[in-house]
Amino acid sequence: MPVISPAEAQKKYDVVIVGSGAGGGQVAYLLAMEGAKVLVLEAGRMFDPMRETAMFHTPNLAPLRGESTPDKQYGFYDSSIASGWEIPGEPYTNASKEEKREFAWWRQRMLGGRTNHWGRVSLRNGPHDFKTRTRQGVGLDWPISYDDLAPFYDKAEMLAGIFGANEGIENSPDSSPGVLLPPPRFRANELYARKHAKAKLGLDVVPIHRAILTQMQDAERIPKELHPHNPKAQKLLAENMRMRARCFFATDCHRGCAIGAAFDSGTVLLRPALKSGNLDILPNAMVREITVDDAGKATGVAFIDKVDGKEHAVEGRVVVVAASSQESVRLLLNSKSNRFPDGIGNSNGLVGKYITDSVSSSFSAQIPAFESMPPHNADGTVGQQAYLPFQFTKDLQAGKLGFSGGYKLLVGGGSSMPGMSSATKFDWLSDRDHVAFGAELKEDTRRYYSSIQGIGAQGAMAANDDCFSELDPEVKDQWGIPVLRFHWKFSDDELKQVVHQQETMASILEAMGARFSRSPETKNPLKALKEGGSVIHEVGGAVMGADPAKSVTNQWCQTWDVPNVIVADGAPFPGTADKNPTLTILALAWRTAEHLMGELKKGNL
Repeated sequence: MPVISPAEAQKKYDVVIVGSGAGGGQVAYLLAMEGAKVLVLEAGRMFDPMRETAMFHTPNLAPLRGESTPDKQYGFYDSSIASGWEIPGEPYTNASKEEKREFAWWRQRMLGGRTNHWGRVSLRNGPHDFKTRTRQGVGLDWPISYDDLAPFYDKAEMLAGIFGANEGIENSPDSSPGVLLPPPRFRANELYARKHAKAKLGLDVVPIHRAILTQMQDAERIPKELHPHNPKAQKLLAENMRMRARCFFATDCHRGCAIGAAFDSGTVLLRPALKSGNLDILPNAMVREITVDDAGKATGVAFIDKVDGKEHAVEGRVVVVAASSQESVRLLLNSKSNRFPDGIGNSNGLVGKYITDSVSSSFSAQIPAFESMPPHNADGTVGQQAYLPFQFTKDLQAGKLGFSGGYKLLVGGGSSMPGMSSATKFDWLSDRDHVAFGAELKEDTRRYYSSIQGIGAQGAMAANDDCFSELDPEVKDQWGIPVLRFHWKFSDDELKQVVHQQETMASILEAMGARFSRSPETKNPLKALKEGGSVIHEVGGAVMGADPAKSVTNQWCQTWDVPNVIVADGAPFPGTADKNPTLTILALAWRTAEHLMGELKKGNL
């Protein structure tokens, strides 16, 4: 593979991409397949899921039975390297210490970025989500519509391999015919939730969309549809698709996937792109700034090689920033020059502004019908299979709910392998006046384990003036690069949404015959609300728009100030929908890359 050191870099590339995750990987894939000479700079080391993923190891084979540690903040088997909320030598700061005013920032330092560590939920933004200012009077409108992005959703879904079903629910768009793979069958708890939510509340529990192969991809049809005039790209993509196996229904996707069933950038995007001969990857490269000439045009990037600690530079006709939304913001702000004293894209002072994240809470209860569940085949993807799309859209649009953003509900529970704390949660269900131990503990576990039904909510957040990032005036990382300082505050709109989330989740659980250990958190929603950033869905900071005075990037994700600097991750998002952002990052990056390739061929960049 053309994995290079700084000394091996070409003198100049067509495109230099910062970041190898969903956005950077998608742009690198399309450009390399179309013949552009591309360099991807990755701040972490190389990672090979086929060789490094311990898919079938059980907790007893891991230190501390796989529990979280500072080095492995999601557990020993999580597919994260030099990653986490806190990374030694790479701090960030918060302007406030008040409750729910701090922002938690997850970074992923490895090839493929966050696509190694995610649940693979892949939902399309709906038509309403692109026009929240016009429809609801909140946040910011996108300068594009759902119809502009819909063809690229189809392409991203076919390439990634996404299962799901078309349900015809308003603002939860269907895919085109023949795009989705079949969803797995529901498990017992999912079937029970679907039955009672529909019968008693009129709410539909439907298959979620996830980037996991439930069957082999059609390697004859899909490459021809995605690359109709490019036989070489068709061949490389077909070969890569045949290397991916269908899901074994065995282990959590957060571990990574050695068989290629679960989407990650390294397996699906970068592997075939490398075989094109047009892509170089330079790992362990901490990019410090985008360089510009006297005319204000980007010339490349300066970076620090983590191996030797020295600074290096590479040149490119175009620089694509896709380091994850807030890392991209940091790079833009740190790219200061005489021409751009406040950073690239920041002539209007909007870089870092309008960060949003999923508005999230959860609720759970014990379901007596699930007690003493006999052992049975609970095969299916480990993790999310069933969810409730937002089904109050008409009331929301009519202003009857008192808040502006919808939310989805994720159905959890089931009888997957228990963790260390699974058997300590059941004392409140028994009539004993003491903590169970020994035989009693085993009895409780056999009776109650798998009878806990959880539901999680993830909702839309509109951009506001209180959520933004900036450079900390004093703190720097171990390479001397200024770090980000976050400002965060949920609005009353989000708090009202959380109350509705809690009430709806409680109603669904009650319809299932639940026993509750507490009441839903409706009087103090801030207590139930997860802190900003903790869902790892943060977007914004280089928002796109139609007016250069009110946005950082245009509809093609080019910065208004420097058109040959393009932002291709979640930073251009004007807001957060009630859908996970990764699929929209992939689709938007594909649209951006197609436009970029056209501009390169015309000599416009």
